[in-house]
Amino acid sequence: MWIKNSALLLLTVILFSSCDKKRVFDEYKSVGSAWHKDSIVKFNLPELDSTKRYNLFVNLRANNDYLYNNLFLIVAMELPNGFTKVDTLEYQMADPDGTLLGNGFSDLKESKLFYKENVRFKSKYKVYIKQAVRENGKVPGVTDLDGITEVGFRIEKKE
Repeated sequence: MWIKNSALLLLTVILFSSCDKKRVFDEYKSVGSAWHKDSIVKFNLPELDSTKRYNLFVNLRANNDYLYNNLFLIVAMELPNGFTKVDTLEYQMADPDGTLLGNGFSDLKESKLFYKENVRFKSKYKVYIKQAVRENGKVPGVTDLDGITEVGFRIEKKE
């Protein structure tokens, strides 16, 4: 009986680990119950094969406390030479009726948001992600953004 259960467990682990062959890096960090406008989520990327190309994604876990249709992010990638490339990005987070987009069966949804494609790395990089959501007609940003619980960064092999 023990051998049968062990074999079943091993088979399950192999099946789940082989389903995501493109993944090179995938990490999440919690931002608490609300993502503060001055809170920067930082990722130290591993050194990758410089002969290969990769696609980059920002991953988010959000719940029904997220009140906006769109999400604005400032994503900065610090290169090994100290130079930093900064992008301001906008993503649709909900349908017009307010239904949160993403994958998930409960009120927690996971969104895989495209960031860059066909990137070649030369050494170790750092990525910084900050929310920049503003309400219509208001200049200051939303101080505490409810509904975003975790921010992630993912690197996949380009096929």
